[in-house]
Amino acid sequence: MTATVIRVQPGARRGTPHTIGEAVRAASNGDEVRIAPGDYQERVLIDRQVTLVADEGPGTVRLLAVNPGIPVLEITTTTTLDGLTVLGADPSRPAVLITAGTTALADCDVAGGRVEVVRAASLEMTRCLVRESALAGVHADTGGTVTLSEGVVENVAGTGVVLAGTVTARLTDMLLRGVEGSGLRVRGGARLDMTRVEVVAPGRNALLTEDSATAVLTDCRLRDAGAEAVRVLGSSARTEVREDERTGTDGQTGTADRTGGIRVTRCELTGAGAAGVLAIGDGDVLIAETAVRDCGAAVAADGGARVEVTDCRITAPRASGVIARGSSRVTVSGTGVHDAAGNGFLAGEHARLTVALSTVRGSAFSAVHAGGDAVAELTALRVEGTPEHAVAAVERARLTVEDARVADCAMSGLHLDGSAEANVDGLTVRRGRAGVAVHTKGTVRVRGARVHGVERAGVTCGAGTAPEFTDCRVTGAGTAGFVVGAGATPLIEDCAVTGTEGSGLVVAEDAAPAVRRTTVRDTGKNGLYVGEGASGVYEDCVLAATGYPAVHLCEGARPELRRLLVEDTAEDLSQDTGAAPLVEGCVSRRVKTAVWPEETAPVAAGTAVAVTGRPQQSGTGATAPSGEGDGDGETAVIEENLDELIAELGELVGLERVKHDVASLVKLMQMVRRREEAGLAAPPLSRHLVFAGNPGTGKTTVARLYGRILAAVGLLSRGHLVEADRSSLVGEYVGHTGPKTQRVFEEAMGGVLFIDEAYSLTPAAGSNDFGHEAIATLVKLMEDHRDSVVVIVAGYPDEMEHFIDSNPGLASRFSRTLLFEDYATPELVEIVEHHAERHQYRLTKDARRALTGYFELLPRGDRFGNGRSARQTFQAMTERQAYRIAELSAPVEADLITLQPEDLPEPS
Repeated sequence: MTATVIRVQPGARRGTPHTIGEAVRAASNGDEVRIAPGDYQERVLIDRQVTLVADEGPGTVRLLAVNPGIPVLEITTTTTLDGLTVLGADPSRPAVLITAGTTALADCDVAGGRVEVVRAASLEMTRCLVRESALAGVHADTGGTVTLSEGVVENVAGTGVVLAGTVTARLTDMLLRGVEGSGLRVRGGARLDMTRVEVVAPGRNALLTEDSATAVLTDCRLRDAGAEAVRVLGSSARTEVREDERTGTDGQTGTADRTGGIRVTRCELTGAGAAGVLAIGDGDVLIAETAVRDCGAAVAADGGARVEVTDCRITAPRASGVIARGSSRVTVSGTGVHDAAGNGFLAGEHARLTVALSTVRGSAFSAVHAGGDAVAELTALRVEGTPEHAVAAVERARLTVEDARVADCAMSGLHLDGSAEANVDGLTVRRGRAGVAVHTKGTVRVRGARVHGVERAGVTCGAGTAPEFTDCRVTGAGTAGFVVGAGATPLIEDCAVTGTEGSGLVVAEDAAPAVRRTTVRDTGKNGLYVGEGASGVYEDCVLAATGYPAVHLCEGARPELRRLLVEDTAEDLSQDTGAAPLVEGCVSRRVKTAVWPEETAPVAAGTAVAVTGRPQQSGTGATAPSGEGDGDGETAVIEENLDELIAELGELVGLERVKHDVASLVKLMQMVRRREEAGLAAPPLSRHLVFAGNPGTGKTTVARLYGRILAAVGLLSRGHLVEADRSSLVGEYVGHTGPKTQRVFEEAMGGVLFIDEAYSLTPAAGSNDFGHEAIATLVKLMEDHRDSVVVIVAGYPDEMEHFIDSNPGLASRFSRTLLFEDYATPELVEIVEHHAERHQYRLTKDARRALTGYFELLPRGDRFGNGRSARQTFQAMTERQAYRIAELSAPVEADLITLQPEDLPEPS
């Protein structure tokens, strides 16, 4: 049957419908009603399958309400509306009511009332505007479908879109703004799929889901919500899992292939007044590849919610980054939390928090905090910069840590208190106040911890605690390596302490640790200090190069000292009156004042050595002489982990090309090492390098790391760095240069000889300079000791090329050049920020912007020092800030630590 076109024309000749209602009543299924421009105040009931079209396009036909309590349009069958404007008279009532069939609206404008879909009806809206309604803009409580695309819902004194019943809804390229309530509310068994939807400044939530509703958000932007951006209440539909993935290796239900619950993918959630995502109840939420910025908490879970956060970016939350409470289960992977005003990750009550391959930078509180009866599992976590602890577990929390790296924490890298339990396998703590602090009475096992350069103790065992430490190393601690509190009974096995300013192990009164196979070296004070009344067992340990006597026993101390070796120090043992140690098989080697016999004449097992009380003398002892150590004449070196060294290299600012080149060299050297261990001939390999770059580009820092890396690979015995320049190598008269160069070279045996400004050794044409002799000596020594020393020559790129060309022996031995490029402006700013964090300063956003402009304008001539210029700029800023703060009558802490734009020096 051919469709009929019926025209509506007010004032037309007789026989032409003057109203839309007349035209609809006259139409048959499939007819088209074309409406002339004008206002039509009537109630239109569409009960047949017709199409209504504004004859001259959108905005030319307006349907006006007759009665405020009655819809302008009521649709009971499948219908299409094109270009109509529908104006209701009561914003709290439906302007368009759809009770059956499928209604398609295109380029329509609905105002003064909502669009309502009920029963089993369906709705399709394209390029439509819904505005100026109350309660809801679009309300669908139906078993049908709703599709909204390329439209706007705005100025609603309630919720923008409400989906209920068993409706299946899809929103694409929609904008919701000016909504006083929530942007979208999905409840009951409704299912929502929204793509490229933007919700701007709703009074409450951008999206609220309730009961067993399901929502999938993709590429959406939810901005400036008055409450949460996404709020999940009740029992949102459980995520379905393929049968072959339902059970993982641990027997737990898997989370792959999600087809239900709440999914947020590639979205932006910004400026929410409360959380970015809040899940309360027992539903599933997946948040992936999403940016959450400037919200309350970024993600929070409570009740029995299950939340997964994957590959997300969380920036500047005004509370904590991720919060798990109640009995919720939260899993986080590949996610960064930056500048949180609270914790990076927070777990409490009975929640379980699992974090993997994620980072926390700049949190105001502890980066990770677990309390109550929570369980926290951390794998490959990275933490940088917090005024509190990196990881803290208190109360009855249970903590598992594997391969975590933390740096620059103002308190402890790991803090345990209350009755918390912890199992740690692989933890690196760099800088900060303290390394590991155990004050809990719960079970604690720490394996493979590495603590470097902390201000206080590397490891603290609080009073009455009994933790276990295995294969842990402390280097460069400001006070002591291990501190054992009163009454504590820790187990310390196969550990090492080196380079502490205080003592290696300090044991307080009444403590009784068990210390086995542990090395303490290069301490500012004692290797082992046993306090009053303390005891414990100390077996098969090495104490070397201690500043005070290797072992000091206070009054009443009763330790068991078995098979200790003390070497390269002034005294092996001092003790106060009343100390009563049991000594079995302890020996000394290269000790100036020895109580214990030389190693060649060991004490028989079970023999107690009685020593008269002798107070400890401050300042006694000496450091180990260069080149001396254990029996083969080499100082024992604590092995370093290659992965940790590569990670340390990766933490350097900039230098991406250099990092790549060093990583490639490491792989090559590992292959060489494996061939040697397999008895195969090693391929020709020159380990000597040319570092070409301008001053301040990190050449010395990388050289020091390169030596440590070679030692970790096993191609150098020590890996230490000896720095030299022309004055170190070139003599002042004939016969002076060769021996001088050789002495410097011998100091570098087993490590790296770094020659800065090496081009200065090249004599000018026609001169009698002795630099050529230094070069010739170096070439010969490099040949004679090709496997014992690595030589790195450094300087300006052009000059280094001339230097290598000056001697054929140099060209054959230095076949690889690493180019150190100048730092870009963002990298210089990052260096200043790094120094600020280390010295407990903070740059304001305005100061960062001003610093960027400052470096952009800074001349990059011969006097430009790259990293050195950045350090000098930071120092100048702190000085100028000090002058500024001195003018304040009562500065607060924020004044003391904040650097402002006015603290920048004047450009030179």
